[in-house]
Amino acid sequence: MITQRRRLLLGAVAIAAMSSISGPMPVSAQSRAARPKNVIVMISDGWSRNTITATSYFAGRKPVYEGAGWSAVYMSTYPGSTSRKPGIPTDEQKGSYDPKAAWASFDYVRSKATDSAAAATTMASGIKTYNGAIGMDFSGRPVELACEVAKRSGKSAGVITTVPISHATPAGFAAHNVARGNYEEIAREMLTKSRLDVIMGAGHPEYDDNHQPAKKSARYVGGDDMWAALKAGKLTGADADGDGTPDPWTFVESKRDFLALRYWRTPKRVCGVLQVASTAQQSRDAGRPMNDVPTLADMTLGAINVLDDNPKGFFLMIEGGAIDWASHANQRDRVIEEQLDFDAAVEAVSKWVEANSSWNDTVVIVTGDHECGYLVGPGSGTVDGKPVWNEIRNVGPGNLPGMEFHSTDHTNSLIPLFVRGAGSADLISRATGRDPRRGRYLDNADMGRFVVQTLAAR
Repeated sequence: MITQRRRLLLGAVAIAAMSSISGPMPVSAQSRAARPKNVIVMISDGWSRNTITATSYFAGRKPVYEGAGWSAVYMSTYPGSTSRKPGIPTDEQKGSYDPKAAWASFDYVRSKATDSAAAATTMASGIKTYNGAIGMDFSGRPVELACEVAKRSGKSAGVITTVPISHATPAGFAAHNVARGNYEEIAREMLTKSRLDVIMGAGHPEYDDNHQPAKKSARYVGGDDMWAALKAGKLTGADADGDGTPDPWTFVESKRDFLALRYWRTPKRVCGVLQVASTAQQSRDAGRPMNDVPTLADMTLGAINVLDDNPKGFFLMIEGGAIDWASHANQRDRVIEEQLDFDAAVEAVSKWVEANSSWNDTVVIVTGDHECGYLVGPGSGTVDGKPVWNEIRNVGPGNLPGMEFHSTDHTNSLIPLFVRGAGSADLISRATGRDPRRGRYLDNADMGRFVVQTLAAR
């Protein structure tokens, strides 16, 4: 259920090329005219238009990204291939989105959906790929990712999430592996081979999902030996600052330590692992508050305080990862709770931009990687042989709205994308698709190309 703490908080606040790329495509004249120093991508994993609507009804207000200054379009998310293995896709495996077909049948969006790995890889590179791929193209060759482009441009880079640090979305922005399930390998790459300055998320091997001491697998953090070295402050990764010398990680895990990153002088490089096994809050027992675990906003502001010391700017990917987990489980209360946590992080970022940067120096993209759960209003489905999509029903602030799930998996639905800051017009101009109900939309490969082009601009 939605906790009392959360209630109080409400009142307070087209397929791209199939081969890998050696570098980003040329930057448009418009991009050169308005190139941001900082690029922040915020991903509500598994969200949809209806997720936002349901959360807004519960909160009694709209999120900051639906306010003044923000631009909005929709985004298609289909994978390059529905196969789980490398290889050029057959016609049956190729992903696509047909706007007319999507509204002619209630079941259309149930097929050929992306997974988070393929979606993250595409949003981080502009390259379509197969489901399950982490930073790889169809042939299983590495593609250059947003974090790598940022580091090559002299910027700082980080990924943070509310699910394990080596899960699909953070991994898809920073690592390379043929299969998303190889968590230990992925974590080892992120911690010892990538040049990331910040990694934050869940996956703590010494706590359960209720923030209670327990013995869990260390696969999400690179295995037992790497975990011991990381926790002891003895793990050194790749050269993060470009001085030719490998740089050590500063490890944080308690809420107090995460909060300290917001207010005190920060170390050069931080790996923060929340004291929970899988998710920051979604997987806890019913009725148990998570006051001892940082919020996504806490992590976000701490990460930015580390990254913004670089005068050349930074790239940061911020994921509310458990909107997806709650949607898979069809948890109406927890999907709203997770979305509220994400929305609070977006608001925190917006306030940071206005207080410490500017919308001329920073661009913020708020979107998802795919829809999950097929969330719609009550009574939807195929009715008398015709598709019916009813609206989410508003029953007042603080009350769960009328809503129902029609899947426990991902769908191929269009999802919203919001953007504000330098270069926004360039990104919005790439929305050349037309949907009969959603209007203009771009593809996640269009977004990925915008991100890498922006980060590569000098």
